[in-house]
Amino acid sequence: MRPYLQGLRCPAHTPSALAGRPEPTSTPVHAPTPPEGSPNVPTTNLLAAALAHAARRWHVFPLRPDDKRPAFPDHAADDCTGRDPRCRAAGRHLGWEPRATTDPDRIRRAWSARPYGIGIACGPSRLVVVDLDTPKDDTTDRTGLDTLADLANQHGAGIEPTYTVTTGRGGTHLYYRHPDDGPALRNTAGTLGPMVDTRGQGGYVVAPGSTVAGRPYTIDLDTDPAPLPAWLAGLLTPAPLPPQRPVMVARPGGRERAYVRTAVERECARVTDAPDHHNDNLYRAAVALGQLVAGGALSADEASTALEHAGVSVGLRHRAVLRTIASGFRAGAARPRQVAA
Repeated sequence: MRPYLQGLRCPAHTPSALAGRPEPTSTPVHAPTPPEGSPNVPTTNLLAAALAHAARRWHVFPLRPDDKRPAFPDHAADDCTGRDPRCRAAGRHLGWEPRATTDPDRIRRAWSARPYGIGIACGPSRLVVVDLDTPKDDTTDRTGLDTLADLANQHGAGIEPTYTVTTGRGGTHLYYRHPDDGPALRNTAGTLGPMVDTRGQGGYVVAPGSTVAGRPYTIDLDTDPAPLPAWLAGLLTPAPLPPQRPVMVARPGGRERAYVRTAVERECARVTDAPDHHNDNLYRAAVALGQLVAGGALSADEASTALEHAGVSVGLRHRAVLRTIASGFRAGAARPRQVAA
């Protein structure tokens, strides 16, 4: 095990010291624990922290004070009436990710108004953050760090020093640079193993300088994020689309039509039978059916209607379902399944 990883296991020492590296010369941004009975920390400290993160080209946005939830927008896409100034200006619902910014003027206006927490949007910031959790009860003493260490050992690798944050509950966030090539890496929950989640495209993390439930997020190692290790990137890369292969022409009443109908039922079951991660499964189903749509074997209306019903039936919001289907269809259209006569 590398010294850096050993350092992460031992809270009495900083990873940088145990790695034989000099302590960082830059001043870490630590949020003070708020006074009892007050969830807020001084606005000036949070403003300084937000500006420091933006200076690294990390896109920040306000979180509710002492909370993980975004402060803006204060409504879901399904409930958007267009009255929010930013939504009105954009002509559509504008979520937290497109609101994230590195603009110092916008940051000063926001954090001078209230002591907002700080969120970092991982996608625009080109970050992949590995979230190593700690047990929430005494049923196990294994942590997310143990899981990551096991994975690293299996791949004959170590965990090199990177920007490291200690979370409010004593977990660890490891910040990495998103690979420059390959597909966008999205959020995962338990994909790598117990108590290891990741945040990438479409995800965010609570930034150091913030508090959640009175507990501060603090910088443990202040250095530039390292490139995401190749072995980790390989484990997080989505499975490739199925190889193109000819399918028979879909004509009503024939075996070809039965094939397409079975494909639709199978992809809808992928969504409805999954215990969780329904939106991710809806996206994969939309990609698969989008390939058939692009190849002419299936109508877009038929595929969309079936997937829409599946998504709504598992509790996904209607507008979110439509957006996911449209995104999956676009990806599927890039690799149509050719139809053979």
